Amino acid sequence: MAWMRFNHQGRATRGWLQDGQVQLHGGSLLDAPRPTGETLALADVPATAWLPPCVPGKIIGLWNNFRAAAAKNGWAEPAEPLYFLKSPACATGHEQAIPAVAPEVGRVAYEGELAVVVGRRAQRITREEAAACILGYTCANDVTAIELLNRDSSFPQWTRAKSFDGFGAFGPTVHPQLDFATATLRTLVGGRERQNYALADMFFPPEELVFRLSQDMTLEPGDVILCGTSLGVLPMKPGTVVEVAIDGLGTLRNTYG
Repeated sequence: MAWMRFNHQGRATRGWLQDGQVQLHGGSLLDAPRPTGETLALADVPATAWLPPCVPGKIIGLWNNFRAAAAKNGWAEPAEPLYFLKSPACATGHEQAIPAVAPEVGRVAYEGELAVVVGRRAQRITREEAAACILGYTCANDVTAIELLNRDSSFPQWTRAKSFDGFGAFGPTVHPQLDFATATLRTLVGGRERQNYALADMFFPPEELVFRLSQDMTLEPGDVILCGTSLGVLPMKPGTVVEVAIDGLGTLRNTYG
């Protein structure tokens, strides 16, 4: 069971997906959505109709949040979450194309990640309040222009390298629950598995991230937190299909270029 968002009869529509059927809802996903009484079969939703499952005001990305990647790269365990911001305009949904950048930008890499969708306002909350501030979880591809990031030695370009159109892919749906103790993320690039890691390997799991980030900035409903990635990140070529699959959340599929 999960929330989805798609174009239906010329407008963005929310739906509750269960057993292959989509129950259409009116109102805001983040504020008591109301069933309209109309139901569609998921098979009748065109691939071109999928939208990001929410409209984020902020997209926050984590760096160095997985033990295996830190160990291989010689990074110290972070004392606090290390994060950057992506432009919310880079958000894109399941089955949508990620436009290829101009050649002078350089190589572009996929990063399969877990995404957390904030469900209620969080401002300097307690750890005990964090779980109630999470609407749910989804798959994400935190696309990065890796050569651009450190091209200017005087100024690392995190925002630009992370914010080209389509570089914030997430979806296909938002699930209210996820078993972190057993869930695994897999990234397939052109059908070949490139990433396979346990979500339990995080330094800062989702509830801790929500708690910590809320001490720095107010998190609003619809904001998206990308939990970071692990081993297996590589550049991709235009025309490449990238799939990010997480146990219990489904598979996000996009084509780069």
